[in-house]
Amino acid sequence: MSLVRLNIKGISYSQTQNGAYALILSEENGDQKLPIVIGAFEAQSIAIALEKEIMPPRPLTHDLFKTFAKRYDIVVKQVIIHKLLDGVFYSSIICEREGIEEIIDARTSDAIALALRFDAPIFTYKNILDKAGIKTETEPHKNDLSKKADVVIEKLLTGDIKESTIPTLEDFSKHSLKKLKKMLEEAVINEEYEKAVNIRDEISKRQ
Repeated sequence: MSLVRLNIKGISYSQTQNGAYALILSEENGDQKLPIVIGAFEAQSIAIALEKEIMPPRPLTHDLFKTFAKRYDIVVKQVIIHKLLDGVFYSSIICEREGIEEIIDARTSDAIALALRFDAPIFTYKNILDKAGIKTETEPHKNDLSKKADVVIEKLLTGDIKESTIPTLEDFSKHSLKKLKKMLEEAVINEEYEKAVNIRDEISKRQ
């Protein structure tokens, strides 16, 4: 079976159901997206790894694992999503120490959080991508998922919901740049990482 490399497209979350998130992986040389439901903690850990500018005041569990692994010269070489059973994805972390390779079973969310911290590639098998992937039209000038993918992901997370039931996100555009920077510091200290990411995006727009 052939392996397909995946890149992280982003994290989609529903504001109508607390704790429901989907990690969106995209086929590197194709137009399929692979949504994987993950928990809130794992979503935050992955978001932190993606947003290099946000440094939590205390190490997260995956940061601790990386420090521990590096102390003993263990390197994560790659992550493979190798099985899909009853809607659950199973993954393996391929590690290496002193030239000896080891395969460790892991939850997919944990495996990807570690892959990001070690700059390790993420793969899955083509038959898994064909079975669980969402095919979307390529839009070279847009970074967002297509409307079709958004609909499928939202249904995956919360079922069929009406747009009017979704609360409005906090509008950070009304704040000054100075206020935003202070809010960003406070959000990181309070470990409100999703809020911190949104504030950082607003700051980036103005710089």
